[in-house]
Amino acid sequence: MKLIVQIPCYNEEQTLPQTVADIPRQIEGVDEVEILIIDDGSTDRTVEVARELGVEHIVCNKHNLGLAKTFRNGLDACLKAGADIIVNTDGDNQYVGEDIPLLVEPVLAGRADMVIGDRQTGKIAHFSKAKKFLQWFGSGVVRKLAGVWVPDTVSGFRAFSREAAIRLNIVSSYSYTIETVIQAGKKQLAVESVPIRTNSKTRESRLFKSIPDFIMRQVTTIVRMYAMYQPLRFFFVIGGLLTVLGLLPVLRFLFFYLIGEGGGHIQSLVLGGVLLLMGFISFIAGLVADLISFNRQLQEMTLERVRRMELNEYERSQ
Repeated sequence: MKLIVQIPCYNEEQTLPQTVADIPRQIEGVDEVEILIIDDGSTDRTVEVARELGVEHIVCNKHNLGLAKTFRNGLDACLKAGADIIVNTDGDNQYVGEDIPLLVEPVLAGRADMVIGDRQTGKIAHFSKAKKFLQWFGSGVVRKLAGVWVPDTVSGFRAFSREAAIRLNIVSSYSYTIETVIQAGKKQLAVESVPIRTNSKTRESRLFKSIPDFIMRQVTTIVRMYAMYQPLRFFFVIGGLLTVLGLLPVLRFLFFYLIGEGGGHIQSLVLGGVLLLMGFISFIAGLVADLISFNRQLQEMTLERVRRMELNEYERSQ
């Protein structure tokens, strides 16, 4: 049983030594523990520091690709390196490495395909009240859409079984956290959450420039993922709302028309007709999107098979 801890890095030469030092090399139920660094185009000595620390695997992006693509590249590299379990952690030493055994225990026991560390954000001192509320509210929305119980959906401290790593298909260019939770729910992967500890903040987050920017990016990801996996419901809700809004002015016009005053309320008929037409178009878009969704599912099944074949071929060539 091989466990690989992957660490996406961008200019982490200062914090990487402590992050690596905190990773336990002996875990009950695991035969090998290795570390993989994915350098996302760092301009400092991140790669050199990783080599000095004796990191077993180093993957380098030629230029900065962002966290989501870097995470996906890391999963691919871990699978090729023969990982049975993959743990993802941050290079800024946010998470306590000693909690990795807690994180992988549900995977080792066969209960979970993905385990997410719950930072218990309500207890983190350096989180503002606004950030705590956004974490609580956002996680609630994602739980509802994904159909899985995860208290901290944006935690980057998580473990994946080999099967989960093969089946997950990251398409976002921003962050993988919410996307993987929604995909896990829609693909019926077993997901668990365990409470974990965090270290003191070493630097400001580089993932977003401001809270409004963070909210906008996460909302965009949620809407995109939900539209991808539940297109019929998504567009039918929109179409239903537009239809109801369109019926109100039409009924208003009919009321005045029946009492002989319809000539002065043509605007209501026009507005209602436009809204009803938009609702009808939304229903049609939902049907088309649903067909596209089925086609995407077939493509993902094909991608999974190709990925398995590539991994088997790669293992035979080693």
